Amino acid sequence: MHPILVKIGTISIPSYGFFVAAGFLLGVGLAVRRARQEGIDPEIITDLAFYILLGALVGARFYFVAEHWSFYRGKPWEALYLWRGGLAFYGGFIGAFFFGFFYVRRNRLPLWDLADLVAPSIAAGQAVGRLGCFSAGCCYGKPCHLPWAVTFTDPRSLARLGVPLHPTQLYHALANLLIFLFLYRFYPKRRFCGEVFVAYLFLYGLCRFTVEFFRGDPRTFIGPLSLPQWFSILAMLVAGVAYLVMGRKVKGPWIS
Repeated sequence: MHPILVKIGTISIPSYGFFVAAGFLLGVGLAVRRARQEGIDPEIITDLAFYILLGALVGARFYFVAEHWSFYRGKPWEALYLWRGGLAFYGGFIGAFFFGFFYVRRNRLPLWDLADLVAPSIAAGQAVGRLGCFSAGCCYGKPCHLPWAVTFTDPRSLARLGVPLHPTQLYHALANLLIFLFLYRFYPKRRFCGEVFVAYLFLYGLCRFTVEFFRGDPRTFIGPLSLPQWFSILAMLVAGVAYLVMGRKVKGPWIS
């Protein structure tokens, strides 16, 4: 819709970068607030956030560039143009997890307690970040004629122009907002360490698998499903197995 948020003279602020940054700061703020409530030193969260941010940027961009290598092969320097969009979530998630895991293990911190604490923040950050996708026109949907279809007209947009499309970016944003609200309320009721994070992994996998059917941007397909859909299936399977394995340590009628 509006790839450039503000332009003053020769200086411009891309909408994509603004919303991604805003989503990250919101997520950190929510995690710091929860940490204070749980008696955890907020500096642990801010330090962890740095590693997560670094890992997310490296992983997300590497995944996206690798998937669209036919485009970047002739101009590899554009792989550094993050402000134009092009951050793949699953790549970012894997990168953030490993960088965060390194920080947690190096400092001998409780992995699953921290994973539960930051899980709602991930969903909240994604909800805001997807508004950046919508503004830039990336991750656009297939043509449709529904009342809420969106037509992109800005020539700087990454979406198809002049064609009513599914607003898949907003589908993602709404789904992540609902996941955040659920996880935020569920956190105090968790039965075992890691349950909130596992719930996030399953719910995000489910929503991403579903929204992918409405996406129309170029992606890699393996058989009838896109690569993100296969990752979504893997995420849901991992979440299900983790729930059963980790939940066995808790006695109760809800787990066998």
